[in-house]
Amino acid sequence: MAKVKTVFHCQNCGTKYPKWMGQCSGCNEWNTIVEEIVQKEEKREWKQSKISKTVSKPLKIKEIELDNEERVKTNNNELDTVLGGGLVKGSVTLLGGEPGIGKSTLLLQVALKISQKVLYVSGEESQSQIKMRAERLEEVDNSNCLILTETNTQKIFKNIEEIKPEVLIIDSIQTLHTNNIEASPGSISQIRETSAELIKFAKETATPVLLIGHINKEGHIAGPKILEHMVDVVLQFEGDRNHTYRILRSNKNRFGSTSELGIYEMLSDGLREVSNPSEILISKKDDDLSGTAIASTLEGIRPLMIEIQALVSTAVYGTPQRSTTGYNLKRLHMILAVLEKRAGFKLGAKDVFLNVTGGINVDDPAIDLAVVASILSSDKDIAINPNVCFSAEVGLAGEIRPVSKIDQRILEAEKLGYKTFVVSKYNKITSKKHNIKLVLVGKIEEAFATLFA
Repeated sequence: MAKVKTVFHCQNCGTKYPKWMGQCSGCNEWNTIVEEIVQKEEKREWKQSKISKTVSKPLKIKEIELDNEERVKTNNNELDTVLGGGLVKGSVTLLGGEPGIGKSTLLLQVALKISQKVLYVSGEESQSQIKMRAERLEEVDNSNCLILTETNTQKIFKNIEEIKPEVLIIDSIQTLHTNNIEASPGSISQIRETSAELIKFAKETATPVLLIGHINKEGHIAGPKILEHMVDVVLQFEGDRNHTYRILRSNKNRFGSTSELGIYEMLSDGLREVSNPSEILISKKDDDLSGTAIASTLEGIRPLMIEIQALVSTAVYGTPQRSTTGYNLKRLHMILAVLEKRAGFKLGAKDVFLNVTGGINVDDPAIDLAVVASILSSDKDIAINPNVCFSAEVGLAGEIRPVSKIDQRILEAEKLGYKTFVVSKYNKITSKKHNIKLVLVGKIEEAFATLFA
């Protein structure tokens, strides 16, 4: 009997070692090196009878002809927006997220609504379970969606040759295994090998492939980090168990922007697209309360109206507390120091709590002025007019700095019915025909006098 050869792989970066080591020299991570069986390399073609014999040649950059990327519409506006207009033919998209967040539901909805022939391959659920979910989504009449429960890639490719799908969905990549290597499903080598086979299939047949990926306890997609480098698009599906809203972000996109955002609401009959995110980011209330301000922010090219809530109270135990939810704590410390030093507001001995409603994290500096307004409103216990919106950055000298794409922010606020928009007087506003009152301020004192005069 031949001796079994083994090699040690780093689970994080994929670096190989002849023996076990505590720390990986490639990525400097500890306890990520595991042992796997090595087997003689076999043919990796997804279709054994099809072997490419063409040889690529270098071209001068001016001789390269640009081809228009043909995209496949998913009929899911939020997903199409995040992808940059739809699925590019031959692209491989990886969707990651926590267990139970709605990854399978999202892609099943796409498979049931898309007009192309789809093969949905599941290695985690039976066909009857998927049928029950489809009935809950009320989308069981689509004859273009075919369901296959299989984990062996060779058997999957045999079905693909017969069916010839136009879109392939894999749920999930960690459950697949190939006969080319001896390793358990979910191991580094299996994930790397099965992904390589699917990528080769996608490129040779110009078929869009969607992969679902599990995440580990650190929040990263499980498996080797090289998996994220191999695919064309990496999407992250985020959400809070205590909220019904889900956010779809693009961490990597070779065919579009990585700053786009998609918002969904998880309901009993599936995921509902939220076309107007301001409806979930601004709380409904009957009375005007102090400590709240509306800010205009941008996610990619989409303007959003968000609500900033602040609570300022006297420090009971002597040492003031600073706490934020959805906002950078260090930036809050900076703004409080500016208010103390430049504007003369005595907040050093008071507790300050800040919250961005809706359960999202915002790092746009354009919400600085709204943060200042909400803090001063809570400190003075004076409510801000709910029809006022803010969009400006606060500098260390106490000046109100301009922000980018101000016209888009103003148009969104005007469309949602706001009457007043507070911006920096140094902003260059191209359009002069706004049906909203623009208040131009240059310092924090001017903004305070305008709001609380």
